[in-house]
Amino acid sequence: MPRKYCGGHDARMTRKHSSLRRGRWSIGGQLYLVTFATNQRERHFSDWGVAADAARLLSDPSNWQGSRLLAWVLMPDHWHGLVELDKTDSLPKRIGWVKGHTARQLRKAYPALGRIWSHAYHDHALRKEEDVLQVSEYLLMNPVRAGLVESVGSYPFWNMVWL
Repeated sequence: MPRKYCGGHDARMTRKHSSLRRGRWSIGGQLYLVTFATNQRERHFSDWGVAADAARLLSDPSNWQGSRLLAWVLMPDHWHGLVELDKTDSLPKRIGWVKGHTARQLRKAYPALGRIWSHAYHDHALRKEEDVLQVSEYLLMNPVRAGLVESVGSYPFWNMVWL
């Protein structure tokens, strides 16, 4: 029996990831720490040109519509962002849009990359007691903790609105 594909993904995988979100909903105005990885954790963004284009696309305000990207870092095989969700937006819709749009643009520029993002993503809704600046600083220290650089200032693929 042939497999059903949904948007280029195996339908069984789509159902599996959808079931993980069952009973969860996003809240407009909420801050979310979001992480999504490349397909098979490929190190697509080890190449400076690919990483620079991906960073430009991922941080483009038009991709976030009314939602705001407050802080982000692009690692060789994944992306972290602190997102303030617009009151009328939903997190799955927004992340799906961003991943889909960036993947299409990157595949146009770099056809050999193949599939860019894994299907799933991880999110954490910040609690009121969590300090937004501390969460942002933790997020931005990822390249240092990964041993890519000795200081965040020497890593080119990050930004935060408080600078």
